[in-house]
Order: sequence, then C-alpha cells, then structure tokens
Amino acid sequence: MIDLLPVPAEVSTFGVYWPPLLLAAILGCIAAVVTLRVLNRHRLSRFFVLPEFVMLSMIAIYTVIIGTFLVPI
Repeated sequence: MIDLLPVPAEVSTFGVYWPPLLLAAILGCIAAVVTLRVLNRHRLSRFFVLPEFVMLSMIAIYTVIIGTFLVPI
C-alpha cells in the first residue's frame, strides 16, 4: 500500500477547522493587495491595460505559490 504524506485535511485554529485552500486564498488576496499597492505607489500600474485582470491573476498566482509551499493543499 502507498504511504501518504502526513498532510492535514484541514487547518485547526482555536477549534475551528479551515480548509487549506481557503487559507491559501485569503493569504493570496492579502499578498496581491500589498503587491498592487507597491506598484501603485511607484506608478508602475499605469503600464497595465486592464488592472482588474492583473489583480485577479496575481491572486491566482499567489494562491498557487502559497498553497504549494506554505499551506499544504
């Protein structure tokens, strides 16, 4: 039989169980907002044609990265 990795199915915080994907998505949203604020502060967001799609794509990218390396999905 194949031995599975010891990855929890959910994350427990004070007795409340959170799905790991939800936790990764929340952290991904926070990271995307921080990144876009830095880009706005340095006026680099003016080079984007559709800033809304940049926000969505950064949320997706950060969620995948955080879910892969920080929160085991």
